[in-house]
Amino acid sequence: MPRPLRIGNASGFYGDRFDALREMLTGGELDVVTGDYLAELTMLILGRDRLKNPDLGYAKTFLRQLEEGLGLAHERGVRIVANAGGLNPAGLAEAVRALAAKAGVPVTVAHVEGDDLMPYSDGALTANAYLGGAGITACLRAGADVVVTGRVTDAALVSGPAAWWFDWAPDDHDRLAGAVVAGHVLECGTQATGGNYSFFTAHDVRRPGFPLAEISEDGSSVITKHPGTGGAVTTGTVTAQLLYETQGVRYLGPDVTARLDTVRLSEEGPDRVRVSGVRGEAPPPSLKVGVTRIGGWRNEVVFVLTGLDIEAKAELVRAQLSGALEGVADAAWTLSRTDHEDAPTEETASALLRLVVRDPSPDRVGRGLTSAAVELALGSYPGFHVTAPPGPAQPYGVFTSALVPADSVPHVAVLPDGTRLPMGCNAAPPAFEARGSGGGAPAGSGAEPRERGLGAEPRVSGRGGVGESPAGPTTRAPLGAVAGARSGDKGGDANIGVWVESDAAWDWLHRTLTAETLQALLPETAGLPVTRHELPNLRALNFTVTGILGDGVASGHRFDPQAKALGEWLRARHLDIPSHLLPTPAPEGTGP
Repeated sequence: MPRPLRIGNASGFYGDRFDALREMLTGGELDVVTGDYLAELTMLILGRDRLKNPDLGYAKTFLRQLEEGLGLAHERGVRIVANAGGLNPAGLAEAVRALAAKAGVPVTVAHVEGDDLMPYSDGALTANAYLGGAGITACLRAGADVVVTGRVTDAALVSGPAAWWFDWAPDDHDRLAGAVVAGHVLECGTQATGGNYSFFTAHDVRRPGFPLAEISEDGSSVITKHPGTGGAVTTGTVTAQLLYETQGVRYLGPDVTARLDTVRLSEEGPDRVRVSGVRGEAPPPSLKVGVTRIGGWRNEVVFVLTGLDIEAKAELVRAQLSGALEGVADAAWTLSRTDHEDAPTEETASALLRLVVRDPSPDRVGRGLTSAAVELALGSYPGFHVTAPPGPAQPYGVFTSALVPADSVPHVAVLPDGTRLPMGCNAAPPAFEARGSGGGAPAGSGAEPRERGLGAEPRVSGRGGVGESPAGPTTRAPLGAVAGARSGDKGGDANIGVWVESDAAWDWLHRTLTAETLQALLPETAGLPVTRHELPNLRALNFTVTGILGDGVASGHRFDPQAKALGEWLRARHLDIPSHLLPTPAPEGTGP
């Protein structure tokens, strides 16, 4: 039996820690190092780059990292797999070859293409299918030292190398699903090692190390990090990342459907978490396509309102600008009450009034509009000032997704010798509910039977679920006193994963935090579809909030356009929690 594959991550997004590739190559043993550079917003950025120069369209930072990293990887026998090719993987592959020749590093380079579906539809800037890992596997089997891809799923950067290492077949669904889950844990870099972690105060996360996985032949894995690096790998940090940007108990992918409700986590030692039990099913017969467009033009002005009569000051500004806003397609006002009564500093005595405008024409929301706002400076509310001078209108993007038949996408591995190898379509009709329909875990997968039947909606109190508990005395406290959360974006939707660390807390959370309760705690979700999914093995719930992000992150629809802090807002909301679940405060005088 082959030894486990040691595969690490050195990038979670375009702009991640520049030194991470060197740190991963020099910090310990690896067989493969991966880099994830693509996100919905990144595709828009690369699309605009390509408009300026057709030879671009890839993540230029990756090339700069390879100036040092290519030689280090070659010396240590480490393969490099990255989706930094973006919209031009062939161009990036050629640039890597040129860099290798200049540096005198004898490496072979391959790439994966076929995801780019342009021209797609009127107005589309980019249109890319999410490919699986088969092309990566083929390139590695052909001896490639470096493989660059366009738009593949983030997890494919790990499942592709795993299939190469163990020579898995396309229908090894359980093994592939295990590798996909490991890939999902690694894909966002330090989010698996204590970054963006609800309980960050329990660890030293000033500079978290990047994660790696030791993947075994059966698809199970151990998530860990190089010795001596910062952060932590615990069942909590791994759970948080497993819940990130997933929708439902079935994690659909082009190679396999991974059952997240079968994942089991156990700590094997310091900074070592085993992931096991993952079951896989056939992939769906279709692939997701991400489409970006220029949606129009936007601008914004932020007024600072200080001291007394905040609401009246805001109303005056709205009235004074009403004429200038006539004809603008969309104008949104938001008043953030960051002010404090009897504040000791001017800043803490101030609130922020934000105006965001959008229109198909840059003229309607350009400097003329923002100048009209600034022209109020001597004739508006007392203390008038804004946070920034007026600026020109900026384009904003729109992200949408669609499905296309998997066999209609020309997934091609371009091997180091230039051979073009088409990937076959191994999809089968799915034996599962449609994406987003969700549901609880099946019997036998770790859920305890409930009084009203497995998966039944928990009872809630007469106050929308915020209040009474059958578990005895309660204390009004923030949800975050007992639960962690992580949230993120999928197009215009947001997901919020919530988990707890004990069976007693899970019994309460499962009964209490319904979709209706979540909407009561987060009033901004009112009127939007909210779907709840149960993951009992992880003691976790995952919520999808449909449409809260409008047209996606690039449209800047919301104050927090990627919903990164939606989970932390939820944790800060108060409800009645069984007192025995809350941490016991330290007696006075026993602190450090």
